[in-house]
Amino acid sequence: MKNNMLVDKVALSSAGVSETLFKAEKQVERDGIEMGVLENGMPYLSEAGLSRLCGVARSTLQSRVSSWREKTPSSANKEVSQLLKNRGFSGDELFIQVEANGKRINAYTEPVCMAFLEFYAFGSGGPKPEALQACRKLLAISFRAMVYQAVDYHPQTTVIQNLQRWAERLDGVKNNTPLGYFCVFQEIGFMIVPLIHSGFIVTDKVIPDISVGQAWAKLWESENLAEKFGERVRYKHQYPSYYRQAAAGAVDAWAYPDEALPLFRYWIRDNYIKTKFPDYLWRAMKKGAISEQQGTAVLTAFDAAPQLSK
Repeated sequence: MKNNMLVDKVALSSAGVSETLFKAEKQVERDGIEMGVLENGMPYLSEAGLSRLCGVARSTLQSRVSSWREKTPSSANKEVSQLLKNRGFSGDELFIQVEANGKRINAYTEPVCMAFLEFYAFGSGGPKPEALQACRKLLAISFRAMVYQAVDYHPQTTVIQNLQRWAERLDGVKNNTPLGYFCVFQEIGFMIVPLIHSGFIVTDKVIPDISVGQAWAKLWESENLAEKFGERVRYKHQYPSYYRQAAAGAVDAWAYPDEALPLFRYWIRDNYIKTKFPDYLWRAMKKGAISEQQGTAVLTAFDAAPQLSK
């Protein structure tokens, strides 16, 4: 953290040097707002992006910046100066020159962006609806970051832990299915990995393979698929020791003839994901295993209708 702050200060101290041209590592446009990251990792908004975020014309922002630079006596400039000071900014220029996507732009770094956002949302420059909405979004993000930091929670670490839990379940059954048969649990990895990366929490209370297994078993029986592919057989399914289901020991589960595997793979993509998966995610949301935003993202990735509200 200290090294990042030092890098930012060095970059900001150079912002008033017109000959300095910073390089953008990446610049994108999100919701009509241009934003990017410098090679040193410092985030910024373009002049067009900042003006849109604040809900003012670009010419309005340019006039305010020019007035501040020229130290024109005014209550607004005094207010902006104080907001900048509160953010730890002490440069002589409010923007830096950045080369992004082959173009030279005026870029505004975090302290300047936050100062102007506050000015147009709550100060004498506002209230601008766009600035207020941006503040609400940033408050939500900052709140999450504050809590994560306080409890030392790292989302990426959680993803790794959940992938490990799923792998441990795979290890528990890898040699248990008889030769010539498959089990539902081993076949749904293509669903589970994207779920975990979207924030899905793998626990002993949310077990997706049960939902898939029940739906497939119902189809197997209703369509009398044993007559076509042969009888299914039982195998022992063992849960990891930290699952409450492990208390019952190894449990019986169905293994299906390999001849039915192509049909199963077609069915799960063409039927289950499109018609039953949304309902499963809705129930998972009610349990707190996944948010509505995450659930919708997963369904979109699977090209399933994102109907999560009831």
